[in-house]
Amino acid sequence: MADNWTADEMQDLSGSTIVVTGANTGLGYEATKEFARKGGHVVMACRSVERGHEAADSIREQLPSASLSVHECDLADLESVRAFAEEFEATYPSLHVLCNNAGVMAIPRTETEQGFETQFGVNHLGHFALTGLLLDRLIGTGGETRVVTQSSAVHESGEIDFEDLHGEDEYDPWGAYAQSKLANLLFAYELDRRLREANLEVTSVACHPGYAATDLQRRGPEMQGSKLRLWAMGAMNALLAQDAEAGALPLLYAATHPEIEGGEYVGPDGFRNMRGAPAVQDSSDASHDREDAARLWELSEELTGVTYPFDRSAGGRAKRLAGEVAGRLSEHG
Repeated sequence: MADNWTADEMQDLSGSTIVVTGANTGLGYEATKEFARKGGHVVMACRSVERGHEAADSIREQLPSASLSVHECDLADLESVRAFAEEFEATYPSLHVLCNNAGVMAIPRTETEQGFETQFGVNHLGHFALTGLLLDRLIGTGGETRVVTQSSAVHESGEIDFEDLHGEDEYDPWGAYAQSKLANLLFAYELDRRLREANLEVTSVACHPGYAATDLQRRGPEMQGSKLRLWAMGAMNALLAQDAEAGALPLLYAATHPEIEGGEYVGPDGFRNMRGAPAVQDSSDASHDREDAARLWELSEELTGVTYPFDRSAGGRAKRLAGEVAGRLSEHG
């Protein structure tokens, strides 16, 4: 379906409003540039407003007509996430695509403002809260709208440790990263199921960039002060990685391709899914565990204090429960 697909094949996005988290660097920067090239207005949701404006200026140097705005959104602080959502709703009447892109990878254990382990807090909980807070705007925008959540092939080694979710008893940087990326997929698929049950025209899709060279890989070694790891990561990037422009293609494809359906997972179709043109592919069995997805959803609501519009309806809950009961009965004949 995506043979040699490039960003040039994206349709005209004039009149569309698109939110990209982590838009000032790496994959987010490249995606923002391509959305803007096609005429979309991109709201750059950045932890650092200063770096966000620097990135926007860089894009405007290449694309003088680019329509961009920069807003603070620190996913490590739920108050900042709420403030961003409130400012967005007060400023923008529509939202066509929400790209949950920002993330941190394999860093030493730290905590967010609310005391969550940072990788789980930023990569999953921050985006869970942001999506819930912006869902009314997605629902209220005419036509199909989309939520695209960036995961990673590393999710395949992940598991959700519900007994030690924040790594307080035992912490491994890569294990925590894999857990957060698995959480991204569990969330994306569960969101799609709940949207379908509520008969809403919002599509939830997941993607991953393959192995793309970005600043994401540098942060862990830099925080650890490990020059050896930093050198090794640079060598690996030079040997195996595709550039950030290519790494952004699955996100762009998932956000705009007319044939994409809810609950799909897009990544590079080349060698070991590390590079190549974007295509729909399979994720791990664990990412499709509906019991884990439902448990994670309820826990995420508790931790963030964010409930979704269709979850605030008793009728919606009853409909969902009835569907779950019917599914269990069919499974058991």
